[in-house]
Formats: sequence, C-alpha cells, structure tokens
Amino acid sequence: MKKILVLLSSFFIILSCSDHKKARKPEKQVTTTVTTKPNKMKQKIGLYAKVKLTTDVSKLSEKEKKMIPLLIKAVKIMDDLFWYETYGDKNALLQTIKDKNTRDFIEINYGPWDRLDDNKPFLANIKKKSLGANYYPKDMTKEEFEKTNLKGKDSLYTFIERNDKGELITVGFSEKFRPQLLKASQYLMQAASFVEDKGLKNYLLARAKALLNDDYYNSDSLWMDMKSNHIDVVIGPIETYEDQLFGYKAAHEGYVLVKDMEWSKKLAHFVTFLPELQKNLPVDAKYKAEKPGTKSDLNAYDAIYYSGEANTGGKTIAINLPNDERVQLKKGTRRLQLKNVMQAKFDKILVPIANELITPKQRKHITFDAFFANTMFHEVAHGLGIKNTINGKGMVRTSLKNHSSALEEGKADVLGLYMVMQLLKKGELQGNPKDYMTTFMASIFRSVRFGAADAHGIANMIRFNYFKEKGAFIRNTDGTYTINYDKFTDAMNDLSNLILTLQGNGDYTAVDKLVKEKGIVPTQLQQDLNRLLEKNIPVDVIFEQGEAVLKL
Repeated sequence: MKKILVLLSSFFIILSCSDHKKARKPEKQVTTTVTTKPNKMKQKIGLYAKVKLTTDVSKLSEKEKKMIPLLIKAVKIMDDLFWYETYGDKNALLQTIKDKNTRDFIEINYGPWDRLDDNKPFLANIKKKSLGANYYPKDMTKEEFEKTNLKGKDSLYTFIERNDKGELITVGFSEKFRPQLLKASQYLMQAASFVEDKGLKNYLLARAKALLNDDYYNSDSLWMDMKSNHIDVVIGPIETYEDQLFGYKAAHEGYVLVKDMEWSKKLAHFVTFLPELQKNLPVDAKYKAEKPGTKSDLNAYDAIYYSGEANTGGKTIAINLPNDERVQLKKGTRRLQLKNVMQAKFDKILVPIANELITPKQRKHITFDAFFANTMFHEVAHGLGIKNTINGKGMVRTSLKNHSSALEEGKADVLGLYMVMQLLKKGELQGNPKDYMTTFMASIFRSVRFGAADAHGIANMIRFNYFKEKGAFIRNTDGTYTINYDKFTDAMNDLSNLILTLQGNGDYTAVDKLVKEKGIVPTQLQQDLNRLLEKNIPVDVIFEQGEAVLKL
C-alpha cells in the first residue's frame, strides 16, 4: 500500500504542476474599515450555543483511532475552499479586524455577512452579499450568462470567470484548487491504508481521485455500497445553497462521523416502505411515476467534525446524499441522522422555544423521539416525489434554478411528516400523532429563525404562512400557539400536493410567486421570534471539535 501511495502522490504532484489557461479571479470584496460596536458582536456570538462534538472513543479500534485524525485533516481543507467560494481572500479580511469578538463572528459566518440575519453585512463599508457568491464575476448579469454558449457553465463543479479578453470561461474546481485538493486527496489515501472495511476503503480511494478530476459519480456510487463501515466521511463540493443566483454551483464541505451501530439496526427496515409511500403520495399519479431506490441506508451517527458549507449558519442535523440524480434513481440515497447534534439542538433550542411559543396544554407533546423521527423522515422524503419534470423541461433542480433548494427542503419537511403519519397508521412507528405534529410546529419556529437567506428558513416561512391560512393553528392572546390537529393534517396533504406539482411541472414562475408571497416572516411572527431573543434562547449551535476534544 505504501508503494501505491508514493506512486499516486508523485503522479498527482506532476498534474498539479502542469500548465493551464490563466483566468481572472472573480472580483473580491474589499474591506476598508472595522466593525460596528464590539458589544453587539458579543451578543451575536451569544446567540449560538456551544456544543462539544464527541463520541465514545472506547468503541473505536486502534486503526480507527489512527484514521480519524487523517480524515479530520482532509475535511479541514474544505474550510479554505469554501471561504474562497463564499467570500474570497479570508486573510485579507481578517487582517483588517482587531476586535476578537468581531473576528470570531466572521469565522462563524465565513465572511462579513450574518447568515442567520438574511446575510446582512455586519462590517462597515461591506456591500450586500452577491447572490452568486464568488462563483461568478461580479459584473456578470443573468442575461449574459444565459446567452453565452459555454460548455459546463451550469456544472456543479466550475467557476465562471473572465479571460484576458473579458469573455466568460469556466474553470473547474480541481484546477482552481489543485494544491489544496492534492493534500486532501493524499490524506484520504493515507486514511485508507488503515481501513479494514472493504467498502470504506474503496470509497476513500475513489473519493481521493474524484477530488482531483471533478467526477464524483463513481465515488458516490461506492459510498452507496458501503454497509458495514463504522467510520464515515463526507467530503467535497456537495450542496448548492451558496449559489443563490442560479443554484448551480456546489460548495465544499465535510463531515467526519462515527456510526451508532445499535441505533442504525433499529432504523434499517423503514427504507423498505419507500415504494409503497411513493405510490400513496397525495398527488396525481404522473407526479409520482418515478420509483425510488430501495438500496438506501438509514443510519444514526455521532458527528465529530464539521467544515466548510456544513459549518455555517444553521448546522444540519441530518444528511441525505448523494445529490446526483443518476445515483438516486439507481441506488437511492443514504440518510445519516446526526444524533448527538440533534439531541443538543433539541435540549438547548427546541424545548425552550416550545416553552415560550406552544400553548401549555400541548407542550407535553414535545418529545425527542418525535423530533428524531420528523428529522429522519425529512431526509428519507428527499427520495420521494420526482427528480425529472414531466414536460421535458429537464431536471427539477435546473428548472427551478435558485428556488430549487428551498422548494426541495419544503417538500422534504412536509412529506417527512406525511410519512410519519402513514407509518403510525401501519403500526410501524409508535407514539401519539399529536407528539409528531406539535414537535413539527415547534420546529417551524426553530427553522424560521435561520432567515430568508437560508433554504430551510424560506421553506419554513412558506409552510408557516400556508398552514396559518388553512387554520392548522391559531395564535392565542397570551402569545402562544394552539394546533388544530385535524386541519394540520389537511394542510400537510394540500401543501404536499402543491409542491410536488410545482416540481413536476418545473414551473419557475409559480414557484417564484410562492416564495415572494409566502416566503416572508409576518410582523406578528417576527415579534414572537424577538421574544425568543429576549429570553436568550440560542438560534443555533457552534462546535468545539477536533482531536483534542475527542482526546485521541
């Protein structure tokens, strides 16, 4: 194995030194002054609860303990790549800031825009965040992009830049970030040398190669084939939330995870119900004609490291990957429930929110089991519905452009609850249906706080306003909310039908209208959310993580 590593490393070094067409970098943001009041920065940091990412290291083998630091080193590299994608030159920005709280808040947000406050700038002389982040030239218009006949312009893995003549060109991620990706690739290969699980070894070697050629299909497929691995790593350009101009470009991120083998065994059988649940979706048959893959995995993990896009704003508590529609239709997806982070958010955020905004007589229905199930089936629900439009407009993702992520998250939320209700009727899930609906309602308040710059935040705003119109809940004179469980179920079915239809039709105009009309926070709701701030209820979490926290 060592000889193979040496040969591969030499090969990659040769590639990294090869000539390639030079291109102008996207215009960078320029900072000239420091921040607003330092005390305000301290208050903003206080909106994040600190959580240590740990696991029971006694359950790790000696080889796994050697592998994890290498995986963390690989994943850490995604931080620098994401910094460039979202902002530009991190060091140039931080050098202008002397106040520690301001520097810390910049690090939390990967830039000078508050991700949980609609990406508003919190430094003086900083412009509004570009919808295209740093993926496109700042002087490029939508019309120019759409008119240009440029191969790979809508690829997940390219920057759009200008050459010396001012013409738009594409530059692949593997070309732009060659030195950094070479290091990450080498760390993955070194980690593979300690792996005993064949599936994980094959995946790590394939992912190491994919980082250097921007072709992730094979490594995504091999990731789906893993079944018995105890350690997992998600790494590379994955989600497209950062590109709010078109929703085309993926952002670099990473997770290092340790599987909870006992919990995972309990969850495995739910995947077998996907075809039946797809068939019974509350929408016309043509919008559910695709058959979801049944090789999907449903597992529980302890997260021990987050980086890049995953580490910004509202931290994810579950993962549904891969995003490649070809792999999804052939093999399904893997759903990873990040149990330790989920528990932390439930204890530190969801319960305090419920105690403030849910009517006292219904608070007994706020349970961790319901929160876990709702979150889990949100991820499963990504596999339901339709991936390709029914009218020849291509994939749903490309047809709905910058709104695709928000609508997809909205679909997963409401269909996740639909799946829970169906499985309760079948006796496959235990508990009171009111637990799941009440916890779902409290989760809307939690996620709306992510703001209009976050796909999950927009999805929850749409659902809040839609459910309100349907009478699914009422606001009481004491400022709490009471759920009408019968109307809640009706609203769930109606919104499921609407979203699935909009996706199947690839109807960008109708989705744009829905987002503009319902993807907003009403004045009364904003006042209620302000109460949560006054009570010092955290908006989200930040992590203490790494080898020192794990005590490896």
